Amino acid sequence: MKKIAIFADVQNIYYTTRDTYQRSFNYRAFIERLKETYTIEYAYAYAIDKGDSQQIKFQNALRHIGFEVKLKPFIQRQDGTAKGDWDVGITIDMLDKAPDVDEVLLLSGDGDFSILLDTVNKKYGCRTSVYGVLNLTSNTLINSASEFVEIDPKWLL
Repeated sequence: MKKIAIFADVQNIYYTTRDTYQRSFNYRAFIERLKETYTIEYAYAYAIDKGDSQQIKFQNALRHIGFEVKLKPFIQRQDGTAKGDWDVGITIDMLDKAPDVDEVLLLSGDGDFSILLDTVNKKYGCRTSVYGVLNLTSNTLINSASEFVEIDPKWLL
């Protein structure tokens, strides 16, 4: 079985599935389906920590199904906007783990990752798959991936 590493941009997946389907992504079904055909070497879930009890419960559920959860504090700017993306952290981890696996799976629609996927493919010969909501996934990201898998209702709770 092929060895894979999973990198889940939790905030991106949460908002894109909520805005498109008014439902949440089913991480447990996702992992179980992958286990049927792959060996999961690494599974990371990147999230923002607001200290909210529902969030903590969700993060614990992710840990229970096999994700290593990486948290960043929620930052509220003085102008009311918020900061809290994991782009650099995901990039560092993916570049670190790609040599150890046959394929990397990115759950995100963020076009900023297209250069990362191009690099992983060229430098390591590693296959790249993106899981995202079609109408909210950057075309550059889709084009950079070896495969794009649309998150549609079958992937949701």
